[in-house]
Order: sequence, then structure tokens, then C-alpha cells
Amino acid sequence: MAWLVTGGAGYIGSHVVRAFLAEGIPVVVLDDLSSGHAEFVPPMVPFVRGDLLDGALLMDLFADHQIDGVVHVAGFKYAGVSVQRPLHTYEQNVTATATLLAAMETAGVARIVFSSSAAVYGTPHTDLVTEDTSKSPESPYGESKLIGEWLLRDQGIATGLQHTSLRYFNVVGSGALDLRDTSPHNLFPLVFTALREGRTPRINGNDYQTPDGTCVRDYIHVADLATSHVAAARRLAADEAIAPVYNLGSGDGVSVGQIMTTVSTVTGIDFEPDLGPRRAGDPDRIVASGELAARDLDWKMRHTLEDMVRSAWASEQASAAAAPQASAGLEDGEFVHSEA
Repeated sequence: MAWLVTGGAGYIGSHVVRAFLAEGIPVVVLDDLSSGHAEFVPPMVPFVRGDLLDGALLMDLFADHQIDGVVHVAGFKYAGVSVQRPLHTYEQNVTATATLLAAMETAGVARIVFSSSAAVYGTPHTDLVTEDTSKSPESPYGESKLIGEWLLRDQGIATGLQHTSLRYFNVVGSGALDLRDTSPHNLFPLVFTALREGRTPRINGNDYQTPDGTCVRDYIHVADLATSHVAAARRLAADEAIAPVYNLGSGDGVSVGQIMTTVSTVTGIDFEPDLGPRRAGDPDRIVASGELAARDLDWKMRHTLEDMVRSAWASEQASAAAAPQASAGLEDGEFVHSEA
């Protein structure tokens, strides 16, 4: 029996795939390659290029593979852009999730780990977020993730679906040289791109009520995140008690200023970041407690900030040195890799 990883060719999803394989658990990947990369999927892993909105494709996939559960990582993940594209965001994150759950119900697949987001909290009025902190999302993206959690909850009541949702803030680093964050909106890629192009990275505001005046946030290593996805899947597969939601948080956070200093140290590029204006609505500090996940999901911060930056920079350098790999030319529904 295998686990289906939706979005398994993306940055987070590909690390989840590697974590499952490291534990000897077979996986199948479904990805439309809208932001993922076919080369991120190991050759021995069955890979279907397709859209979660295609219910017929999902039914074929479940018929062709013995799927024990689903790790649902696929989605439109750009909170800022979601404000300009709300309908697209809801289609990709809500309608697609409902389509997946319907196909799972028909196929008799009753376990799912959902990649949610700390965006469900909006701007919390506490500097340490727990699972019980009030939910007040401030973007269609955050709203869509909260609706996804509701869909799982309601399917659980209606059909006995076993589920859990993992919430987290900023995912960084790399667990392998051939895997990297390619998002045009995330901090590390933005900083590395600026340095490669000879520009100075910028921070937004340095007068926050924090030790160095810059915002403090949770930054977690992608490999640590992936490990807890596997732990959640194992718990579901063993029919062990599991909470409906978990925060994967650091408990203390790091500042943007600390990140910039660490990037300079790791890359050997001496720079002082440019100072931009504060962004409206940016709180001084948002950090999540990972206590519940530490109890149940083997969650811990195994990597330091320097580890995060160093691994991300190494994968960035490896990518720049490697010949480009083409991921186009595949038809939807095509099995790119065959089973080993």
C-alpha cells in the first residue's frame, strides 16, 4: 500500500516524498507542474501529471494504485496574490480539495494529512500561537485553508474519514541538493536572487518592538516539516489517536535581521540590507508553539538558522551549476515514471 502525495513535485511536497521513501513507505505523486518540477520526483516513484479538479483522473489513479492514505500538499499558496485572484484561489484550494475528498470516499480511501497554514490565524493578538488561538484569516489563501480544514472535519463526521491538518508559517532550507524553493514570493529565494544579481536585499521596517527592531517569525526547516508529515501518516495508518490540527512551530522564532546576518555569513557576501518602509498590518512577533506536535508527531527543530540558510544556499548553488532539466511536454494524466 502506498500514500498519495498531491503536489509531490513541489518544494514541500518533494521533501515529503523523500521522507516517506526514507522510512520505506511507497508513494505515488500527483502534480500539475504549475509550480512543481518533474525532476524533483525520484525516478522510481509513480508520477501522474494532472489536475486535482479532474475527478475522473483521480478515480483512475485510485483504481490503478493501492492507496492507503493521502498527504494533500497541492494548492495555490501565494497569500498576497490570492487577494488579486480570489476565485482562482478558492478553486484550487477549496473546490480541488472537495473533489479529492469525493474521489477518496468513492475509492474507500479514508486517511488524509492536510497541509494547512498558519495563515488561518490572520494577525493573532498573542505572541505565542496555539491550536486554540482564534482563527481570523486575512486573505483568500488563509480562508481557503481554513475551509479545507472544515471539509476534512465534516467528512470525518459524515463518513469516518481519519484526518489531521498541519499548520505552519515560513518553510525554508533544503533537505537535498536537488530540491529547492523556487517560489518568486518567498524570502530566501528573493534574497538569493538579489545577491546573485548584485542587488542588496531589503527589509521592511526596523522599528518593531523586538530585540533588533525587525519582525520576528517562525522559520522551520522543510526536512523537519516533512518528518512530521510522515509521523502523522503513520499515526493515522495505525489507527492511533490524533488531534484534528497541529502547529509546527519553533516556539521562539527568529528575526528578519538575524536571517540577513546569517545569509551574509553563510554566503560570504558582505552586505547591509536596504531599509524599506514598514508594511501595514505587520505585527512585531508571531511565533507558534509546537508542543502538541512534539508530543504526537515527532516534531522538533532539528536544524539551526545557520543550517537552514546553508542548506538553502547549497541547493541554490547546485541548481545554478547544473544543466537545466526540462519538465514540459507532458500530457495531463500521463504516468511520467513507472513503478520500480
